[in-house]
Amino acid sequence: MAGLTAAVITLGAAATPSPAAPPPRLPQPSSAVSDRDQTFSDSDDVPMRAATPDKRISYTRWGTRSVRQGRFVGTRHQDGVEIGPGTTPVLYRDPYGTSGRLAYDRGRWFSPWVKPGFGLTELIASYTASTPVGTFIEISARGRTASGQESSWDSLGRWANHDRRFHRMSLGAQDDDLSRIAVDTLVTRPGVSLDSWQLRMSLFRRTDSGKTPTLTTVGATASRLPAASPTSQPLAGGGISLKVPKYSQEIHAGEYPQWDGGGEAWCSPTSTSMLLAYWGTGPTPRQYAWVNDDYRQPWVDYAARHTYAWGYDGTGDWPYNTAYAGSFGLDSFVTRLRSLREAELFIRAGIPLVASIGFDAGELDGSPLTSTAGHVSVIRGFTDSGRVIVNDTAAPTAKSVRRVYKRGQFENAWLDTSGGVVYVIRPASTPLPAPKRHSNW
Repeated sequence: MAGLTAAVITLGAAATPSPAAPPPRLPQPSSAVSDRDQTFSDSDDVPMRAATPDKRISYTRWGTRSVRQGRFVGTRHQDGVEIGPGTTPVLYRDPYGTSGRLAYDRGRWFSPWVKPGFGLTELIASYTASTPVGTFIEISARGRTASGQESSWDSLGRWANHDRRFHRMSLGAQDDDLSRIAVDTLVTRPGVSLDSWQLRMSLFRRTDSGKTPTLTTVGATASRLPAASPTSQPLAGGGISLKVPKYSQEIHAGEYPQWDGGGEAWCSPTSTSMLLAYWGTGPTPRQYAWVNDDYRQPWVDYAARHTYAWGYDGTGDWPYNTAYAGSFGLDSFVTRLRSLREAELFIRAGIPLVASIGFDAGELDGSPLTSTAGHVSVIRGFTDSGRVIVNDTAAPTAKSVRRVYKRGQFENAWLDTSGGVVYVIRPASTPLPAPKRHSNW
């Protein structure tokens, strides 16, 4: 473009991974909840482990007002963060597209430096934003050691809720100094811990388009976790089960190979779709009209398309799923919980959770999967004895989605694999459970 002084953003190789809305489903907890479909004797449960070192988890985020605490460069505060005066002209080439270099304006917002009070070894950022066609955002993070050494900025992904002339993507490990990126998580090098962290949000729009993305919430969960966790005791007060719709990912096997082909690959968008339906929202028939008429539950296909990440080549990027939920007006973020006792607090508040788990053969009785390195399902309740009621998307049919898992087995599969990662998705009008008493939400 003649006369344009521009930075050129280029990418290397792709990363390698290390309805009308369904009818409203308002939270309707019920007591005296039994194991119903599955029967276990108490002796079948996983023995309680000895106590382990404390889990250190801290979640910090900024909303439409508190983003004013950050630094604005080519952006401004307007019900969040949007592009403002003083943008930087850049040329952007989408490595998965065919349009070549296109002219964009870029603005940035920098969070304050955050000190969680411990040496963190992992950081997961999440956000909600509106991104009209012709716009996108990029989130980056860096850290600082107690001695003052700063890491480089590492990108946690480029995101938009559309895919017109843009490909949502992960950018690989970026393993160059104090940390690396594992798909959507900043992980420090062995022996390194970070005393503080900072986020950088880059907002892009096609030059002269007059459009802007708008960042409404952004935050991150910092953590330092032990290698294993003890089994928690259930809270007193009896069981509870929320009426979350039941969707099976398996009915989508073979659908849309360009977005990972359904089936076992779509556990995350299927789980996220269940929570959207629970809250009475989701894409409209007009939005998913492109889906093949022969495919059941087309809103799941829509979710898969809008959570798929090139480079990672999958739909399981945690923050992309919460950002997708956020595009329907829900308050959504990724955090880590310390135990199922904290999950019980959310269930009692009427908020189901999407949990990330993994397990080997024989480690989760009653699962439709023999083993998995990574899978997500919905925690929808607890029985009177404290076992976990789950909508497991890997079940072959919707009728068999509801599962009851032994507390110790499920907790091990969740905490020891993902460190207790959950998607928290809810309307802002539904209060979080006692947030001032907890550092991780």
